[in-house]
Parts: sequence; C-alpha cells; structure tokens
Amino acid sequence: MSFITANWNPLGEAFYRKSELYEMSWNLKDGLRDCLVSAAPYGGPIALLREPHRRSPSSRPQLEIYSASGVSIASFPWKSGPVVHLGWTVNDELLCVQEDGSVLIYDLFGSFKRHFSMGQEVVQSQVLEAKVFHSPYGTGVAIVTGSSRFILATNIDDLKLRRLPEVPGLQGKPSCWVVLNQDRQTKVLLSNGPELYILDNTSCTVVCPPGLGPQAGSIVHMSVSFSYKYLALFTDCGHLWTGPSHLQDKMSEVDTKKSTPPKEMVWCRRPKSQQPSVVLMWERLLMVVGVCQDTIQFPIEDQCVLVGELDGVRIISSTNQELLQEVPLVCQDIFKIASMAPGALLLEAHREYEKSSQKADEYLREIKEQSMLGEAVRQCVDAAGHEYDTNTQKSLMRAASFGKCFLTDFSPDPFVSTCRELRVLNAVREISVGLPLTHTQFKQLTLQVLIDRLVYRQFYPLAIEMCRYLKIPDYQGVSRVLKHWASCKVQQKDLSDEAIARAVCVKVGDSPGVSYSHIAAKAYECGRTELAIKLLDFEARSGEQVPLLLKMKRSQLALSKAVESGDTDLVYTVVTYLKNEMNRGDFFMTLRNQPVALSLYRQFCKLQETETLKDLYNQDDDHQELANYYVTASYREKRLENRLSLLQSAVDEYNKAKNEFSAKATEEEMRLLRFQRKLDDEKGAGLLELSLQATMEALLALGLHKQAEQLYKDFRVPDKRYWWLKLKSLAEKEEWEELEKFSKSKKSPIGYLAFVEVCMKSNNKYEAKKYVSKVTPEQRVKAHLAVSDLEGAVDAAIERKNESEMGAVLSRCSASDRLLIDRLNRARPSTAKK
Repeated sequence: MSFITANWNPLGEAFYRKSELYEMSWNLKDGLRDCLVSAAPYGGPIALLREPHRRSPSSRPQLEIYSASGVSIASFPWKSGPVVHLGWTVNDELLCVQEDGSVLIYDLFGSFKRHFSMGQEVVQSQVLEAKVFHSPYGTGVAIVTGSSRFILATNIDDLKLRRLPEVPGLQGKPSCWVVLNQDRQTKVLLSNGPELYILDNTSCTVVCPPGLGPQAGSIVHMSVSFSYKYLALFTDCGHLWTGPSHLQDKMSEVDTKKSTPPKEMVWCRRPKSQQPSVVLMWERLLMVVGVCQDTIQFPIEDQCVLVGELDGVRIISSTNQELLQEVPLVCQDIFKIASMAPGALLLEAHREYEKSSQKADEYLREIKEQSMLGEAVRQCVDAAGHEYDTNTQKSLMRAASFGKCFLTDFSPDPFVSTCRELRVLNAVREISVGLPLTHTQFKQLTLQVLIDRLVYRQFYPLAIEMCRYLKIPDYQGVSRVLKHWASCKVQQKDLSDEAIARAVCVKVGDSPGVSYSHIAAKAYECGRTELAIKLLDFEARSGEQVPLLLKMKRSQLALSKAVESGDTDLVYTVVTYLKNEMNRGDFFMTLRNQPVALSLYRQFCKLQETETLKDLYNQDDDHQELANYYVTASYREKRLENRLSLLQSAVDEYNKAKNEFSAKATEEEMRLLRFQRKLDDEKGAGLLELSLQATMEALLALGLHKQAEQLYKDFRVPDKRYWWLKLKSLAEKEEWEELEKFSKSKKSPIGYLAFVEVCMKSNNKYEAKKYVSKVTPEQRVKAHLAVSDLEGAVDAAIERKNESEMGAVLSRCSASDRLLIDRLNRARPSTAKK
C-alpha cells in the first residue's frame, strides 16, 4: 500500500495528492504562453485563443477547441473584434467577450449560434475585464467598463442587464474583483487600493475582512470557492486571508513569503473537507495553502492553467494534465501506512487470500471480532469510487466482494451500483472521449447530464451502450440518443437524401419517443427539403406531418396527408392556412382536387362564409347549388326588392341546371311575394313572408274572399284544399249564411259530411242538419250520428243493410230506445238467421 501513498503530501490533518489524468494529445509549439485559455468545469472542453491581441489583418488569431485530453474538436481563425475573455456555459457553449461588449456564443464544434451585447454604453467605453460565472439562474457575464462601471447579466438565456452602483474613487479597473452569489443575489466584491467594496443592485458598501490588519497591505488578488461559500484574499505583502464569503468570520491568515501576486489563485476543496485549501500559482511554483500555517509546494516547469472543480483543481500544461485534490478520508483510512481501519484489514486479507496465505483468515477473524466486516466492505466500495487508477479500483472491489461473502444480511445494491458507475467513469475517462470526471463530480452532474454531454460531443455508440448497460428506459436513454444522432445525420452534406433517409429509418425504426417530424424539421432547417419530406413518410402521426409540410410550402401534400388522416380538424387547419397563403383562384383549384376537403370547406362556408360559398359554386359551374344558395340568401334579406332579385337569380340558375320544377316553384314564390306586398300596401294585411296556405287562411279570416279566390285560381290550389280552408274559416267566424251559399255554389269536392262535422265542432246542430240530406249514402249514418239523430241513423243503416253500421248505431242507443233497437235487430242479417 505504500506505493499508493507515495504522492501524498500532508497539510495539517489532511493529505493532498496529484493524480495524472492525461498526457495531452495536442501539440502546442509555444505552449500556453500568449494565449487566452478557458476550461469548462466537470472535465469540460478547453478553449484556446492564440495571440488574442494580434490585430494585423493579414494574420488573424486562431481559436481552437480541445477536449480535456487535448484531442482537437474545432479550429478556426478569429475574424471578429479583440477578445477580452473566454468562458463556458453550463451547456458547454463557448462565450467570447469582446472589447466592444459583444458576446459571441459558439457550440462545442465551433459553429456560431448567436450573440448579444452588454449595452450601448460599453461600445463607447470598452470592456477592461470580464468574467463568466455560474449561478442558480444559469450562466452569467460580468464586465468592468472603461468608465469604471460594473455591468452584470445573471442569465444569458434571459438577458437582463444590471448596471451596478458607482465605486467611489475608482479609476479604470480595480486591483482585483470576483462575482459572489449570496442569498439568491449576485454581487461583486472588489478591491481598490486599501479599500474593499461589495456591490449589489442598489448600494456600494465598504467591508473589512475580520482579522486582516493594516499591516497585511492592500488586496491584489482574490478567489471564491466553487460553491461561492468561501473567499480567499491575497495582499501585496504576501498574506493569504481565507474565510466565509459573507466576511463575518475568519478561517486563517498565512504569510506565503511571496511579495508578487500569483498569476492564478483557485480554491481546492472537496465536499465535507477536513482541510480546505487554496492553490496559488507563480511562474515556477505551485503552492497549496491550508487553514493551518503549513503549505505544500510543487515546482512547475511550464506555463499552467488552473481549473477549479467541485472536489479539486485541474492543472493543465502544454504536456499533461493533473488533478490536485484532498485525499478522501475513506482512502486515507485504507491506504495510510500501518492503518488498522476495517477496510485496510479487509484489503490486506484479500491480498493474503490471493497468495493462499493463512494470514487471510487472521485478518478476517480480527475484523469479525470487532463486528466491523460490513463497515470494511462499505469502506472498500466507497474508496474504489474515489480512485482514478483502474488497478486500485479492482483491488478494492475484489476485496469488498471477498468480504461480503462472509455476510448474510449485506445489501448488494451499493456494491453493484459502484461497479456500474466505475465502468461508466472509466469509459468516459478514455483519452479518446476526454471526460475526466471524478465519482463526486459524476454524482453531482447526474447520469442524465453525462449522457447529454456524450450526445452533445457526438459519442453516440458509447452513449447508447451506456444507456443499455445501465438499463435506462428507452424514452430517457436510447431513444433520446438516436433522436440527436438523426438530427446530426441529416446535416451530413456528403450523403444523398435517399441514403440518409434509409440510414435513419434503419437505425431509428419505431423507437419509442423518437419523432420523425422533429428529425425532418432539422433537415428542413439545413435546407434539405426533399430529405425532410422523405423522413416525414416514416412519421405515423399525421398531426405531426402536416404542420411541417405547411412550413415547407408543400400545401398540396399537407392537404393530402390531412385528408388521409380522417381528422376533420386537421383538414380545416390546412384549408384555413391555404386560404390565407394562396390567391382565391389557386385556392379553389387546390380544393377541387380534394373532394373531401372541398366538401368540408363547403360545410364550413355554409355556417361562416356564405359569400365564399357562392364563389365556390361559381368556380365549379354548379348551377343547382348556386340556385339553392340564392334561395337561401333571399330569406335573409329584409327588403322585398333584394329578395325578388335573389329569387330571380335563382330562377336563372335553375333554368341553367334544367330543373324546371324548382324554377317554376321559385317563380310562383316571387308571384306570391308580389301579391302579398300589393295587399299589404292596399289593406295592411301583414301577409308578407307567409306561405300560400297561410296567406289564404289570413285572407279568409279578414273576409277578403275575392282575393283568396284569386289566389286559389292563380296558383291552381287543389279544390279540396281551398274548400276545406273556406269551410273552416266561415265556421270559425259563424257566417252560416255564407257557408250555406258556399255549399250551394257547386258540388262540394270534399263531400258534405265535412260541413256537418265542422258545424258540430262549432256546436251548431241546427246548421249541421241542413247538410245531412246532402251527404252520400255511404256517409249518411255517420252524418245522422254526428247530429245525434238516432232514428235517421237507424233508417239509413237499415236502408244500407250494412251490419257494421247497424252495430255502430246500436252502440249509441240507450235502454229507452227499445223500439229502435228492435227495428235494427230485426233488420240485421245475423238476427234473422237466429
């Protein structure tokens, strides 16, 4: 175990170690000198801008993007303005802050995405310094202008610029400054000579770090921890003050014996740290300073860049990359020389077991006697997660596996999950991938974000294998990776549309959660419309196909897809879009080729756009429907002239459609309207809009018999209808003399039983009897019964010799009508037989 601790360096009660992550794959001739360098946290990419202040038009700076292992990802000449600062967003997008306040955003592969400005004021005064920071709200940018003002944007995705208050006496840029996040508020802490100020939205406050006396000198460098919880201040006298960022307490003050300020200063602190520390870098020296008075010093030979991480500091040089971190407590317990911790004993027991030594049993017995075997297994599993070397990981996990064989109630879940996580971490740490994540960073980052980062870097096979290995549900894992892969595949310009569509179909298939319409939209954004259409053929949901087809101006195809779907709402959506986008003639021609859509649109027009309906019928020369339209429209008109005009148009269209019946009926309607209007003008009868029958009834009720008879003749009303109308009208008005005259005018087409019944309804038995004699023999019995003339009914029934009529008369007779009953019984054929 001693070889593992060989690179451990004590600092107070803790140990620090440097682990080599990579021998860098890049080949930098001049190293990192004269370069702007920015590396993203969580093992993120590295951006490098060579000679950023070179302004010769013939020789432009080169912006290069590398993975954490130094594998080149993108490189292009910088053609924009002078760059002041480089930084990375939480999504691994590169921010380039220029002197004029413009911030250009590039993706990982060097493709320009968008830009924004830090305000018009900055264009005039220029940017002196800038910092990119991360907060709970997202990625932010802070700048100092030439007018000594601070401007903040706390979230570049929801840009809201904040101009902080003026700092008294500040000329140019401050000696040093940092961005703090306290109580969900972003602040700036700055040093101007001997004074220390804190800026928030409304105020500029002078602050004094506790315990930092005047003899310490002016603050020339400051650094805030990864979590914004701790602050380090370096003075021009070489003193390093550390404490909480709220400046209420003091942790330590160490004299570094260095009069020159460090080039970089970064916190090195892991969660639950025993000994938080600050890493300072000078030209040839790297110093680790803890809260105690001790320091660790490492000589450096090359220009380096320090990258603060959640649990350590990455040290990047032109040749290699190392991780400096505090040794986790569990690793100290196991690997510390002469350690008697359960994990250390278990690891030694397993080594002796592999040698077939009896000492293995002695170590195991010692652990069991202390009832610490479960704790020993847990320590080995935890320590394996913190180790970067794969051989050490295997030794610890094999020891844990060996120990849990002697436990009956040990849960295997931590062991299994750690095995899986280590396989994942070892895979992404490969130099070809270049994500040197520690186990602590991985837990903070989460598995989903790690998969997103692999996808973003286009490591699709690795991401898919990882999803399958970890048994992530398809819609969260494989399908999401395939969706991103397909979106990138359609952007490949060296393949034909047919080849790409076939490849996407084969690879994606019917994977759940993958929308072909989304992939097609990406193809369309890249200018490959035909490819997008081919991809849409694989989309099973018409509701997803149609909107994109409309966006691509493929209206005919969109309408066909909508009709095929059977979704009327979708058809209406397409039709409405076409109506707004096309001229009227083309629109109607398009609908003519789709009968279903045309029919639905006609239904819509009947309810909403009647004028458009008329144009449709005209376009199709549909004279029958056009005539029907005119008739319907006529009923909506209030003025008679307009109504007659529309009806005349309907007549013309009916004639063109060779519908003689409808044409004649419409002409008669016009005649009736004119007749009604004439009588309204003359008599004030209020007949307009009444039907023919209602008009005749109204005329008879008003006593205008001549006019009613005129209608009867002019419109060839059937005799039976006219006689019934007049009969009812005269009876209701009790004009019995007129009724008698009317009955004698000619033979009644409705018979005279109707007269009898109408009179009886008016309770006029006297008048009813006048018409009984005129009733035909077949109806005479009913007539006599209607007027309650039983004797006459008996005579008529006997005369007719109709047994059913005799039975009907008998049912009306009472016991007092004995003579009539006897007459009927004698006359009935059935009675005679008896």
